[in-house]
Amino acid sequence: CIKPTQPPELTQDGDLVIGGIFSFRTGFKQPDILLYTLFYYPSLNSREFKFAQTMIFAINEINNNPGMLPDVKLGYKIYDNCGTIDILRAALALVSGLKGEVSDGNCTKAETVHAILGHSGSRPTIAFQQVVGRFHIPVISHFATCACLSNRREYPTFFRTIPSDYYQSRALAKMVRQFGWTWIGAVAVDNEYGRNGVAAFVQNAQEFGVCIEYSEAFSSSGPPDNLQRIIEIIKHSTSKVILAFMSHREIKLLAAELYRHNVKGLQWVGSDAWITDHSLTDSEGHSILVGSLGFVVSRAHIQGLEDQFVREYWEDVFNCTLNETGKSQRKPCSGSESLQNTDLEFTDVSELRFTNNVYKSVYAVAHALDSLIKCDVNGKGPFSNWSCADVQHIKPWQVLQYLSTVNFTTEEGERVYFDSNGDSPAKYELVNLQMNNKGAIDGVTVGIYDASLPERHQFIMNNIPVVWGNGLNEVPASVCSESCLPGARKVLQKGRPVCCYDCIPCPAGEISNLTDSIHCLKCPPEYWSNNKRDACIPKVIEFLAYDELLGTLLALFSLMGVFLTMITTIIFYCHKETPLVRANNSELSFLLLFSLTLCFLCSLTFIGRPSEWSCMLRHTAFGITFVLCISCVLGKTIVVLMAFRATLPGSNVMKWFGTTQQRLSVLTFTLIQVLICTLWLTINPPFPFKNMSHYKEKIILECALGSAVGFWAVLGYIGLLAVLCFVLAFLARKLPDNFNEAKFITFSMLIFCAVWITFIPAYVSSPGKFTVAVEIFAILASSYGLLICIFLQKCLIILFRPEQNTKKHMMGKKI
Repeated sequence: CIKPTQPPELTQDGDLVIGGIFSFRTGFKQPDILLYTLFYYPSLNSREFKFAQTMIFAINEINNNPGMLPDVKLGYKIYDNCGTIDILRAALALVSGLKGEVSDGNCTKAETVHAILGHSGSRPTIAFQQVVGRFHIPVISHFATCACLSNRREYPTFFRTIPSDYYQSRALAKMVRQFGWTWIGAVAVDNEYGRNGVAAFVQNAQEFGVCIEYSEAFSSSGPPDNLQRIIEIIKHSTSKVILAFMSHREIKLLAAELYRHNVKGLQWVGSDAWITDHSLTDSEGHSILVGSLGFVVSRAHIQGLEDQFVREYWEDVFNCTLNETGKSQRKPCSGSESLQNTDLEFTDVSELRFTNNVYKSVYAVAHALDSLIKCDVNGKGPFSNWSCADVQHIKPWQVLQYLSTVNFTTEEGERVYFDSNGDSPAKYELVNLQMNNKGAIDGVTVGIYDASLPERHQFIMNNIPVVWGNGLNEVPASVCSESCLPGARKVLQKGRPVCCYDCIPCPAGEISNLTDSIHCLKCPPEYWSNNKRDACIPKVIEFLAYDELLGTLLALFSLMGVFLTMITTIIFYCHKETPLVRANNSELSFLLLFSLTLCFLCSLTFIGRPSEWSCMLRHTAFGITFVLCISCVLGKTIVVLMAFRATLPGSNVMKWFGTTQQRLSVLTFTLIQVLICTLWLTINPPFPFKNMSHYKEKIILECALGSAVGFWAVLGYIGLLAVLCFVLAFLARKLPDNFNEAKFITFSMLIFCAVWITFIPAYVSSPGKFTVAVEIFAILASSYGLLICIFLQKCLIILFRPEQNTKKHMMGKKI
C-alpha cells in the first residue's frame, strides 16, 4: 500500500476543501519495488476508484452550478490508502492540512479540510474518526455501516449516507423469519463491523423467534486454523442457512474453503459489504454463493456522470501508452480507443448504489456550506448572539453544526437528511445473487425494505423469481424442529434453544388451532375437542331415546305389558259373573289392572329428551300409579284375611271392611302420595339438567330430582306400603289351599320388594342414561311381577280349566 509520506493521490485547489479517503489500490505489480508512480499498480479496486471519481464529479458539478455556493470554489484532497494504520495517517494529514513548501525558507502552508468523506470500511473509519472527532471535523461515510458509529458520545462528528447496520440487521432478521428460517448459523469478520452486526442481528432475530445454532468470527489476516475450525462447524451443523456478516475478502476465503470441502446447498444471507461486490465472480468457489440474499441500498442514476479516468487506467485497459516520448514496451495509443464498448464494471454506471452515497455525501457538505455562507442574508445565525460565521475563515466545527440540519432532495427525488445520531433513513433493496449467461454473478432485486413504513408493510417481495442456494425452485427449510401442527403444542427440549422443541398432542378436551402453539386451550364446558384436537365441537348430548336399541326394547316391553294387562282385563270382564272373578273382589281386581296399565305406560315418560313437563310427569306419575297399585294389592290382602276370619262361627268382621271401606282405603293411601308429590312439585320440582361431570366428552341430559327429599319420600312411601302388604300376605300364607290368593300376593310382593331393594344401588351407580334404564327396568319388572303372580293362574283357570271355576270348587271342603 502507499506510504503516508506522499501528498494526496488526487487534488484540486479551492476556497473550501473537502477531504476524501478511499482504497482503490490493493496490490503491486512488483511488490519488492516501492515507486510512487501510477504505472506499478495494475490491481485496481474499480469500485473504490469509482467512489473517488464520483466525489470529483460531484464537486465539479457543484462548482459549475451558479445556484449553489456562488463565488466559492470547492477543492478536494483524495488519499488512496489501505490498511488501518495508513488510513489513519492519511486522516491526520487531512487534519493537519500540510499543503507543501511555499518558499525556499522551507515554510509550509496549512490548509485543513472542512470535511472528510470516507472511508468505505467500518474498522478504519472507527479508528480515524476517534482522532478526527477531537478536532470537530465532520466525517461522512458512504459505506461504514457499523451500528457502533451511531454512538454520539464516542463519535460526535460522524455522519453517513448509508443506513446503520442496526436497520440492516433488523431487515435481515425479518427476512429470515419471513422465509421460515428459524435455525441458522452466523459467521462474521472478527472486527467491530462483524461483531456488532451479528450482535444486532441476534437481538432482532430473537424478537422474531429465530435461533442461532452457532456464531463464529474470523479474519482474513487471522490464523488459518480458525477458518478450518469454522468449516468443520458448518459441515456438522444442522442449519441450512448461514448469515455472513463480513467483507468481500472474508466471504471469498470462506467460499473457497467450503468449495474445497465440497460443502454445497447452503442458503447464504449476506451483509451489504459483499452481497453486490463484483469481485466475487473472480473468486474460487463463487458458485456456492449463487442464491445468496442480502439487503443493499437502493440503486440510483446520477444524471451526467461520466467516468473520470486517469492515464494508467486507460493504458491498462487498452494496453497502450499515452507517453510517446517515454520508453515503454506498449504501443502508443492511437486515440481511437473508446471505453463505451468495454465490458468493465468501472464503465457501468447503469446501477449505482454505494456510488450514489458518495454523491449524496458531497452534496450534503455543499448544502451545509451553502447554508453557512448565506447566513448573512437571513441575518440570523446559529452561533453566539445569533451571529454568523466569518465566510473568509470558515471552521470545520461550524460546518459540523450546519451539517446536522441538512435536509434536501436530490434530482432523483431522494430525500437526504441525518437524524440525531448522524444516520440516514433506512431503505434497502433485497438482492438475490444469480448467475448470468456469461458465468458472472449478478445481483437481482427481488424485494424492498423501508423502515419508514408501518411494521407490517416494511418488507415487500416483488414478482421476480428467486434463485435459492439449494438449487431447487422452493424455499429451503432450516429449522431445529418441524412446526407443530394444530392439535399439538410445543414443549422445549431441555438445555437447547427455544427453536428446538417436541410436539406434544393436546389432551382430550383441549385444542390448539394455530401452528407452533405453546399452549393448549380448554374447550368451553359444552364443547369437546375433535379427534385432531384442532377445534372444539359441541359435546354429544346423551339421553335414553326411542331410536336407540335400549330405548326401543324398553318401550316394547312397556307396550307389551300394557297389552297383556288389557288382555287380562278383557278376560276378567268377560267372565266377571263367574265364581272365580267374583270371589277375587272384581272391583279391586279391575282397579288393580287399571293401575298396572298406568304403571306400564308411565315407564314411557322416562324415554325421550327430558323437558320440564316430562321431568315432573315421570316421577309423579310413577309415584302415584304405584301407590294406587300397591293400595289395591293391600286391599285385596286385607279382604282375604277378612274373608277367612268371616268363615268362623259368629264372626261379622266383613261388615267392618266392606266395599265402601275398601274404596276409602285405596283412596286414602293414594291421596297421601298425591299430597307428597304436590309438595315436591311446589317446593323444588324435578327439572332437565345437563350433567357434564360424569363424562368429560359428552353431556348427559337427565332429570334432576330437584328435591332429593321429595324423591325419596315418594319412593319410601311406596316401599312402606309394599312392606305392609308383604307382611299381611305372609301372615295369610297358611290359609286353606283353596284360598290361595294370599300366597300369590306374597310372591308378587316378594318380587316387588326384591326389585326395588336392588334398584337403589343400581340407580346410584349406573352412569348416564343407564340410570334411567335401571329405573324403567325396576318399574317394568315389578309391574310384570304383580301382573303374573296375581292374574296369570286365574286367567289359566278361566280359559283352560273352567271346571275349577265353580262355586263348589271355590268353597272347597267345609271347615
